[in-house]
Amino acid sequence: MQPKMNKGFYGLRGKQLSFALVAVVCTFLLIWAWENTPLVPSLLQQQWPPDTFSAAEKLGNSSQELLEERQKEKSTNSSVKIATAQAPIINPTKKNKCDYGVGRWVPDTKRPLYSGFSCKRWLSEMWACRLSKRTDFSYEGYRWQPDGCEMPIFDGQTFLDRMKGKTIALVGDSLGRQQFQSLMCMVSGGDDVSPATDDVGREFGLVRARGAVRPDGWAYRFPSTNTTILFYWSASLCELEPVNGRFAMHLDRPVEFLRRFISRFDVLVLNTGHHWNRGKLTANRWDMYVGGAPLADRRLAEIWRARNLTLHSVVRWVGAQLAGHPRGLTAFLRSISPRHFAGGDWNTGGSCGNTTPLRGGDRVGGVAADKEAAAAAAGTGVHVLDITALSALRDEAHVANNSLRAPPGVYDCLHWCLPGVPDTWNEILFARLSPH
Repeated sequence: MQPKMNKGFYGLRGKQLSFALVAVVCTFLLIWAWENTPLVPSLLQQQWPPDTFSAAEKLGNSSQELLEERQKEKSTNSSVKIATAQAPIINPTKKNKCDYGVGRWVPDTKRPLYSGFSCKRWLSEMWACRLSKRTDFSYEGYRWQPDGCEMPIFDGQTFLDRMKGKTIALVGDSLGRQQFQSLMCMVSGGDDVSPATDDVGREFGLVRARGAVRPDGWAYRFPSTNTTILFYWSASLCELEPVNGRFAMHLDRPVEFLRRFISRFDVLVLNTGHHWNRGKLTANRWDMYVGGAPLADRRLAEIWRARNLTLHSVVRWVGAQLAGHPRGLTAFLRSISPRHFAGGDWNTGGSCGNTTPLRGGDRVGGVAADKEAAAAAAGTGVHVLDITALSALRDEAHVANNSLRAPPGVYDCLHWCLPGVPDTWNEILFARLSPH
């Protein structure tokens, strides 16, 4: 006779084995997920968006080409990838609300809004294409027309009246500087004499340090309306701290200028993107830091992850300042300005010689392109100033190789001729700030 089994004992053991198997499976799945999904930093408390800044995905390629190149190349820099014709809509047009990123470019004989010959006080010579080797200026004769709504006609005095007693701050890289110079030319009408302006850079610490080529930014006040427009150069938007001849790049801290002066701003426009590549970090001696310590996580060291961490943390910090702000701050994150290099980059033979306007089409049917900007701003109260897809159609409007200072064979397919495309960014900003 076989001994009688202890049913309870063997039943319990079976359950223990089942629990053990479940634990093993769950552990395996967690490890797999960690290795195959973006890092979720605790300070963000949300999943990051996917990588949308692969260098393989150049502007103007079809969606299929982008897909094929993405399989071949995983290296990243701050190039934008856009498939305008098939781009999904991030912010669909709502009833009674204009989506300024959806529309088309139309000819306009009243353009440009100011003269590239006369706005010498505000406009850098390297971007004033009327003063360069360029002979074709057809790119100046277009305006952006949103679908289903009209943008208010930009007028310098109207802008100043609307911004009476207010401070407009643009903080970002050289594309932010272009937007600042464009705005100064637009508000002044390109007149170097009037309206009168006062240099108030010292109020914001914007003075040239000893040995520096230029100050960190500029601030000018129009005394007739007490309106201040300023620009602060911060290519990464995060704090840079000198450490032993190098710079700690604190990915999770906003640049000190913002922390110090944000209470004085009424309108803030942020941008970043094109300095987020390994070459720039190496040349600038920037070392990534998180939590006040050198970066230890190998996955976060990937450029797009580091950029996303900074973008999310800075925009979320700005959003937290909106409640109770003493001046009722309106903040924008400007989406990235597209590049149009073909056949290489700026230092590897890349060029952009097209002078035919809108050869790739005149319409944007949906706004995509900079998904990181939309994801970073979501739920923060910070608005996205969406200019990427509409600017991507204007590959003929870059400085190209027309600058008098550019070495032979070197093209600038990143910055724009002024007057030009950045004027439209400011028209959209003006529209977004206008009462409806």
